[in-house]
Amino acid sequence: MNKIIMSMFLLMVAASLMAQPKIEYIEYDLSNGMHVVLHKDNSAPVVTTAVMYHVGAKDENPERTGFAHFFEHLLFEGTENIPRGEWFTVVSSNGGSNNANTTSDRTYYYEVFPSNSLELGLWMESERLMHPIINQIGVDTQNEVVKEEKRSRIDNAPYGGIQYATATNKYLFDKHPYKMSVIGEMEHLDAATLEEFQAFNKKFYIPNNAVLVVAGDIDVSATKKMIEDYFGPIPRGKEIERSQTKEDPITETIKATEYDSNIEIPALVLCYRTPSMKDRDAFVLQMISTYLSDGKSSKLYKNLVDENKKALQVFAFNRGMEDYSVYNIIALPLGDVSLEELTNDIDSEILKVQTDLISERDYQKLQNKFENGFVNANSSIEGVANSLARYYMLYGDISLINNEIEIYRSITREEIKAVAKKYLNPNQRLILDYLPESNKEK
Repeated sequence: MNKIIMSMFLLMVAASLMAQPKIEYIEYDLSNGMHVVLHKDNSAPVVTTAVMYHVGAKDENPERTGFAHFFEHLLFEGTENIPRGEWFTVVSSNGGSNNANTTSDRTYYYEVFPSNSLELGLWMESERLMHPIINQIGVDTQNEVVKEEKRSRIDNAPYGGIQYATATNKYLFDKHPYKMSVIGEMEHLDAATLEEFQAFNKKFYIPNNAVLVVAGDIDVSATKKMIEDYFGPIPRGKEIERSQTKEDPITETIKATEYDSNIEIPALVLCYRTPSMKDRDAFVLQMISTYLSDGKSSKLYKNLVDENKKALQVFAFNRGMEDYSVYNIIALPLGDVSLEELTNDIDSEILKVQTDLISERDYQKLQNKFENGFVNANSSIEGVANSLARYYMLYGDISLINNEIEIYRSITREEIKAVAKKYLNPNQRLILDYLPESNKEK
């Protein structure tokens, strides 16, 4: 009976994939170097205008960390033609929504509007790029906003140092700027001059360091004309020289302890430095993390949470980044179980992956999960826009929006075993004991 049910499920997945339409897109460059990607979908009267800039925390001066994230906020302050504090009002009064986010590698801004407001979205993003107002009052205002964000998301949030990697990456990276946190050091922002903020904008917020994506209910020829009208006149900036910092391999276990005043239950954090998210091995590591900890039937969950009652929670994930990635395993102990005991149990499960091929049944379950994820990945115009920008800028291969699933399909059980053996070894990792502040006194 189980085989019949599984066969029916596979047929349903296959049918779903066959029905999944290919994401069509047009891409081209403006004369100033801005890359443009258009995706037409007239199924709903909605359009997303998005700009991704190739600037993140790794591009900052080590003495001025947090600039990229700061600009995520600062560039909503206003422009020569959008009064200070009116950006969100303009968007909402026209039936739209907007947001922005920053990582170590890029900064992303977007608006979602009814499609009859496409021109407004393009004008606003061109204003952000061409006519930003960067003055002292804006800097002072956003300085307080960023400080409050750091307090609420990291300083006063349980396990905030793990969630935002401020407690881990400083140990995993010695040379590479990934050791700096995205939100940065507040004293660096306090010490920065207005001229330094203006110089950062001039260097990185240029058309030849950006990709513009317009996705949704559009007329392609009319959209191209509007893009040329609004973005074409923006001058090309100086080419950006980027350092290619290489880290020495980790060959001995790094042990560290961090304290968090917001928690009562300690956490075990195991972190491995892994290759760029563009590397094939990074895709394999995604499969391994799913195998180990995605769902109640995963190996770590069944062992530590369900069967042996040693952990309240356990999960693994590969934090993909452009130059290197970080593979994380995090567990919260139950009762008097020690972090050392959890480490040993996790290592036992990893050793099984390194030593034996996972079962055919588990392998098929993995494939099913990734097939299903592929079907659902671009279920909204907003999601499609983000994917197009990300695949172009960070992967250098926009066709992955349609073809990434082929990578996962081609990964073999033998490859899963080999990649686990290559990266997930005790001498190649950080072991972080993340403890309640009260433990300092013990």
